[in-house]
Amino acid sequence: QVQVVESGGGLVQPEGSLRLSCAASGIATSGNMFSYYLKGWYRQAPGKQRELVAEISVLGRPNYADFVEGRFAVSMENAKNTAYLQMYSLKPEDTAVYYCKLKYRGVDYWGQGTQVTVSS
Repeated sequence: QVQVVESGGGLVQPEGSLRLSCAASGIATSGNMFSYYLKGWYRQAPGKQRELVAEISVLGRPNYADFVEGRFAVSMENAKNTAYLQMYSLKPEDTAVYYCKLKYRGVDYWGQGTQVTVSS
């Protein structure tokens, strides 16, 4: 059973940075199995729908939402079954619960989310 756990959220001032981690268990570390999972970062602000922030394709290609505007970067460490979302120049409107989603063979695996609050 694949399980996903996000971490790294917190309170940060505007223009600050955070790095979120998405650790997966239940995936074999041999054979780069983690690389075969589509990895997506989503967020949901109060009263709003969940939206895609960024994702890494199974080919390792990143894709970002327009609102990212070059401020975020996704990466992964296959040996650790972990994906990351590095966020710079955070804005108050980035405040949301951030979720990691892995997708493999049509099955989605979601984490519980980590709160990011951008406020002075």
